[in-house]
Formats: sequence, structure tokens, C-alpha cells
Amino acid sequence: MPQPRAQQQQQPAPVRGPAGSVTVPIGEPVRSAMPRPAGPIDPGFRRAPAGLDDRIFELWRAFPGKTGIAVQRIDGEWSLSQRGDELFPQQSVSKLWVALTVLDAVDQGRLTLDQRVRIGPEDLTLFHQPLAARVRSEGSVTMSVRDLIETAITHSDNTANDSLLRTVGGPDAVRAFIDKKDLGAIRFGPGERLLQAGTAGLKWQQAYSVGRAFYQARAALPDATRLAARDAYLANPPDGASPEAIASALTRLARGTLLSPDSTEYLLGVMSRTRSGPRRLKAGLPAGWKFLHKTGTGQDYKGSTAGYNDIGIATAPDGTRYAIVVLLGDTSASVPARMALMQAVSGAVADYHGR
Repeated sequence: MPQPRAQQQQQPAPVRGPAGSVTVPIGEPVRSAMPRPAGPIDPGFRRAPAGLDDRIFELWRAFPGKTGIAVQRIDGEWSLSQRGDELFPQQSVSKLWVALTVLDAVDQGRLTLDQRVRIGPEDLTLFHQPLAARVRSEGSVTMSVRDLIETAITHSDNTANDSLLRTVGGPDAVRAFIDKKDLGAIRFGPGERLLQAGTAGLKWQQAYSVGRAFYQARAALPDATRLAARDAYLANPPDGASPEAIASALTRLARGTLLSPDSTEYLLGVMSRTRSGPRRLKAGLPAGWKFLHKTGTGQDYKGSTAGYNDIGIATAPDGTRYAIVVLLGDTSASVPARMALMQAVSGAVADYHGR
């Protein structure tokens, strides 16, 4: 059962920039989670570099479609955002909350990373699921929780993720974790199969997990049905989250306040091996920077995509860390244009680092 939320201390008032952009002090850092500065604190510790807010605003303003951006300095006290408190479809970004919930259960002794999980034909999902080929070939596979986390995050395998979700207690367990940790405006949907079927205007049937059955059923729907389902999803996404809430969660993960030290180190390591989205945020960072992340991509309908996302933690050569979130809730911009926006956002963070 979710625990009642502790009363939060009053935070300093946000400072509003161009067209409603927000720069928010994010509170005193957790000193135990970071080294004490050896010398004077650099000016960028307590305030965003001058000009970064304007740069982010201009990128946001020029991009077509509903766009949310948030940046937080993890080893500091500020954040900035555009449409930072609005809900955007997460799509596979939500795999991060499943992994966190599983690792929290490991920390509590309710699961172990070596625990074995069976995956059969009845557990297959849709879209990207490399595990499906093994299941169909072998009849079923058995994997450790550790390997399922690796596969779900680094390969964004939907069947691996849903298998973790089933093992940890289903969507309600993830929602309880989000509430217990007071992560704010982050929703968790009903699982991959029901979420994607509903977004398309279908009711899930397990037969859709085989071959191109889902695509064929979706293509047979009237346009009005597809459009109504898509619009309903975008208007009130069951897996919606705000850029600011995601950035804050990444900050807390990096600071070590969401999981045990061992689980924190493990999950950050897994995220550093993510293979999806190499030309999104990661590609905008210069040589010497490190990046760990999770992507998310929704369904296309007549050239428009309901969710095209990348969230992650960028580390400068001097060790300074930033949480960067870009969520494209609904856009008809080309894929290269979407990636260019993401690269420009992460590039701006790097350009203004140390100013």
C-alpha cells in the first residue's frame, strides 16, 4: 500500500524567464551523495548559466508540435524547463520506473537479481521484442531478473519489460513505488499490450503478438477510430509524465536517494549501455562527455508520432552532471528534425557548462 506523503518544505519561488520558461531552485543537494567542493563553489552551482534559458527557449519555440524540455544540474540547485509541468506520453521511457520498482524490491529483499523468470508464448507483447524469436524457437525461455533488466533497458525489449512488470506485481506495484518515493507527475500505464492496443483503437488479443497481426488489425480500422483513439491518448496519456518530474527523478537516482548504493550503481551502469537513440540527446554532446539514458517512441499515424522521447544524465569531463529531458508529445516533424532538436538541447547544455 502506498505510504502517505511527508509534508514538503516550502521551496523558493520559481523565476520565470522568456514566455513562461521556469528556472527553479531544486533545494539543498544531498551532501552525502556528492563530494564536498574542495574550493569555492562555482557560480553555476546555484544558478543556471546566463543565456542557457534563452537558448533552450528558442529551440523550444521553433520546433513544431507539443514539446517539453527540462534540464537540472544534478550536483547543484537549479533547473529550467519549457512546458515542464505538463504531461507527455512516455512510451518506453516508462521502462525506467519498472526497473526502479524491481530494484527497490531487491533492496527490500523481496526479489533477487538472480531470480529466474519463465517467458512463454502467452507473455509475448508487440513491436520491439527481440526475445520473441527465442520464445518461438525454444517454446519458452527462462531468464534472470538481472538479464531481463539489461534487455528491457538496453534493447528496449517490450516482452522483457512486461515480464519484469508481472514479476514485481503489475502496474499497481510501479504506481505504489512512484507514490512512495513522491516522484510527482509521473503516471504508469496498464502495460505494453493494453497501452498500445488502446492507443491504436483496438482491444488487445494475444494473437496480436504473432508476426504482423497487430499491424494488420490496426490497418483495418476506420480512420475515425484511429484518430479518436490517438487524440484521446494524447489528451490524457495514461503513461503521461512531466519533464520536470522526470528530471527530478533522474537527479534523485544519480544522487543515490532512490535506491541502495549497489542498486544505484547497477542501474546507472545498465543505462550507460542503452543502444536505442544514439542520434538523439547523446549525439549532441562533445567528446569527453558521458551519457546514460532511456528512449521512448510512440505509434505513427499519418506522419505524426505520439511520443518521441529521450531522457538521461550527461556528465561533463570535470564530473558535473545534468539531467536532460526532451519529450515530443505530438509532432509531424521529420525524424532527422526531431533528433536535431534533441542534439541542440544537449549541445546547449554542454556549450554553457562552466559559464
